[in-house]
Amino acid sequence: MAIIKTNETNDMSDDSRFLSTVQVAKAVGVSVTTIKRWVDDGILPAHRTAGGHRKLVLADVLRLTRDGGLPATDLGQLVPRDRGEPADPDRYREQLTDAVDAIDDERIRDVLRAAHRGGIPIETIADRIVSPVMAHIGLRWQHGSVDVGTEHLVTGSIVAGLYELQSRIAANAADDRPVAVGGAPEGDHYILPTLLAKLTLIEAGWEAVNVGPNTPAASFRKLVEDRRPKLLWLSVSHLVDETKFEMEFQPLFREAQARGVPVAVGGRALPEELRSRLPYTTHGDGFAHLAAFARTLHAPAQRPKRGRPPKT
Repeated sequence: MAIIKTNETNDMSDDSRFLSTVQVAKAVGVSVTTIKRWVDDGILPAHRTAGGHRKLVLADVLRLTRDGGLPATDLGQLVPRDRGEPADPDRYREQLTDAVDAIDDERIRDVLRAAHRGGIPIETIADRIVSPVMAHIGLRWQHGSVDVGTEHLVTGSIVAGLYELQSRIAANAADDRPVAVGGAPEGDHYILPTLLAKLTLIEAGWEAVNVGPNTPAASFRKLVEDRRPKLLWLSVSHLVDETKFEMEFQPLFREAQARGVPVAVGGRALPEELRSRLPYTTHGDGFAHLAAFARTLHAPAQRPKRGRPPKT
């Protein structure tokens, strides 16, 4: 199990991010002494205030809970909610839709931040919040109610919000996490799907190398050779030439297969008829499928539910 050192810091300006050991102990259902011991042993990441008090980051506690590393946590005690309502992806989708329609950059980022702090995992944010909202914008563009510039502004705001989440979920990543590489094929210029795939994998306990959109097959083959990943993923939102893609994908898959690298594919530009001609390890209709598959390959280290953590 990777040990994450407790950090000493005086930067406690964002009070909403930090929890006391008493708060976490009450929510998790263990003693304060146990929480302090887990912090001191590197089980729970934490910061030290100038006065020496342990402060835990809300995002870390939520992440460990989602990974099954904490016992029976009552997240309602940790995450402030409006009128006591549970974290509902549909409610955040409606809020993000309103923010997008208003082209309100700050509100867009606030909604994404609030959804994740509310305990909604990245794959659910991707599948049930971001993807439907982008489909909404795409439909408005088709009907002529927004132009391509508006679509680009909205995409940029969502990307900025997602990068904020990346810094939160990657802050205390384990040192021994496996590497996954991926991106979108040549001619596919969509940036959101590849970024969402990267964040999904990071939260699932992986080091995700995203080469982004419009990447030639030869570059993916070189990545497989150079980085020796444990997973290769391709997000395919647009294909200029299906026949060319199929011809270039075949040797890429053989290269990955020869090195024992599973290949995950997904995206709206991979209809069943095309997929039936492609070799791959797994296909997903959404980011939840990618997360589930990634966790079958590498399960994050489990934190102890009771008693003293085992020595490493």
